[in-house]
Amino acid sequence: MTLHLELNMGAAGDMLLGALYELLPDRDAFVESLRALNLPDVEIAPEQSVKCGVVGTHMRVTVRGDEEHSHDDHGHAHSHAHDHVHTHSHASAKTYNYNEILDLIARLDVPQSVRDDAAAVYKSLGEAESAVHGAPIEQVHFHEIGTLDALADIVGVSLAVHELAPDEITATAVHVGSGNVRCAHGVVPIPAPAAARLLAGIPIYGGDIKGELCTPTGAALLRHFVTRFGDMRGTVQHIGYGMGSKDFERLNAVRAFVLDDAQTDELRDTVTKLECNLDDMTAEQIGFAAGELMRLGALDVFLTPIQMKKFRPATMLSVLCKVEDEDATIRRVFALTATLGVRIDRVNRAVLAREIVVRDGVRVKIARGYGVEREKVEYDDWATAINS
Repeated sequence: MTLHLELNMGAAGDMLLGALYELLPDRDAFVESLRALNLPDVEIAPEQSVKCGVVGTHMRVTVRGDEEHSHDDHGHAHSHAHDHVHTHSHASAKTYNYNEILDLIARLDVPQSVRDDAAAVYKSLGEAESAVHGAPIEQVHFHEIGTLDALADIVGVSLAVHELAPDEITATAVHVGSGNVRCAHGVVPIPAPAAARLLAGIPIYGGDIKGELCTPTGAALLRHFVTRFGDMRGTVQHIGYGMGSKDFERLNAVRAFVLDDAQTDELRDTVTKLECNLDDMTAEQIGFAAGELMRLGALDVFLTPIQMKKFRPATMLSVLCKVEDEDATIRRVFALTATLGVRIDRVNRAVLAREIVVRDGVRVKIARGYGVEREKVEYDDWATAINS
């Protein structure tokens, strides 16, 4: 079974939790399990929510009656002290350090795998905050309302994933919104600095919606649980709607799809395509650069003869790489070529599932999917075998 997340309106912890909650066979038992965790002063209540005429679940998580909200900045003079993890306007709120949060997680009465997942998500969240604020993670303090709200979302999502037990979790690119958000330290651009760090290597996009759509907690959960970002492929069995707290002209929800395994061999993914035009390098230099890029981990490198200004014959270098390797590959292109600019594009691919088997000492590549299955002997192995 594949779990696919549609993130057309970003992701927050409560939205992800609400979407997964709707997929569970025994929702009441799940909520009771969360309440039995006895997080201090935390109340968890699924609420029916209707947005754009669609019914879904808003998972309301409150600490002493307060629910965390982001404060988008629209240029007004007033301010709201807020940050998703480590600040809140309640000056008297208790603060926790990173190790105290991990201790809270370690004492929760949930399966060990759930504790491990929750701790890993919080570690990535803490590391992002540490990097943004320039302080060791052990010195980052988290105010109570933000901490316990995020902790309930993180543990809840981890427990829901444990109960659903998908073979794979996939997701679309993440819509992050646009504009600014106001936090305790001032106004920062969207995505907020911590969220931006957590989304590194993940396909994202902005748009005409003003507001913060992907929170740091949402970004940390996606980074930990999603194994592949790309288009949805498969037969839909169930759909869950996790509603956000804000209202927009568009449906503000995370949609979670349960897909059966009938089409798991029809794979798609997203990769980065880098291109540059070269008219002042020799054939030997271009060949060396292409070879080095492949050796250093590019998915594919190919050369196309083109014509540039002043009717000069030239070569277009095209490089495919993983999204998470984009920055490193760009640096290598600049180091290995004479180009002054690199074009960057994200492309979706339909790919065949591949495996290598060894028969009589010769490797055979098997590819299947989309109604196709074929085999090909590795030429080098075959040549070695017949010449030995």
